[in-house]
Amino acid sequence: MPPKLAEIVDEFRSAPRDVVLEMLLEYSDEVPPLPASMAGHAGMESVPECQTPFFLKASVSADKTVTTWFDCPPEAPTTRAFAGILASGLSGASADEVLSVPDDLYQQMGLAQAISPLRVRGGSAILARLKRQVREQIS
Repeated sequence: MPPKLAEIVDEFRSAPRDVVLEMLLEYSDEVPPLPASMAGHAGMESVPECQTPFFLKASVSADKTVTTWFDCPPEAPTTRAFAGILASGLSGASADEVLSVPDDLYQQMGLAQAISPLRVRGGSAILARLKRQVREQIS
């Protein structure tokens, strides 16, 4: 797992349950704005498992560094927080590091006790699509 993401996982795992929701709200602000070229979600993939409109794109450069883009409305802070966690934790990560992220990331973070199973399922779908996009670009 990328070191930045491992730190985030440890922070959530060790945080008291009442602080976890506060931490999630902080990460909902970590989603960078989309470039103009992605206006209207051009070239992005929808994640229908999310309860709110969610779009993502992963791009692997020649040196195998992954860049991610996410879009989710601000009125969906929990789902947006998943994007913020991935944007922060995967920043500068290699394709191999992204692919090594455990599929049960959100359970490892202890989020299953703090948020609804539907939201955890949406977060897992986001990660699965992101990893699939990376795999497709390196094969």
